[in-house]
Amino acid sequence: DNTLVLITSEFGRTPRINAGGGRDHWPRVFSVVMAGGGIGRGRAYGASDSLAAEPAEAPLSVEDYAFTIYHLLGIDANSSLMSPGDRPQRIVTEGQLAAGLLA
Repeated sequence: DNTLVLITSEFGRTPRINAGGGRDHWPRVFSVVMAGGGIGRGRAYGASDSLAAEPAEAPLSVEDYAFTIYHLLGIDANSSLMSPGDRPQRIVTEGQLAAGLLA
């Protein structure tokens, strides 16, 4: 597969319903769908605690997620790009490859 498909957002929703009958932003735990492009089939990666409030197993940071996407696209996430002020900026500063997602 050469095409990487991602379905994601910038946050999840609170595990509990609020006083107004809705849910608020909750960046600690949320779901992402990844398919094709080197992602292993039929995998669930990581887990939340019993309240779906905090990561409990294999937490994935935003940096790890970005690093893994760049890797799957064939881009060296450790490389740098030059800023408009001629300063090198690393593509991903602290991320690591989430090898458990790969085929």
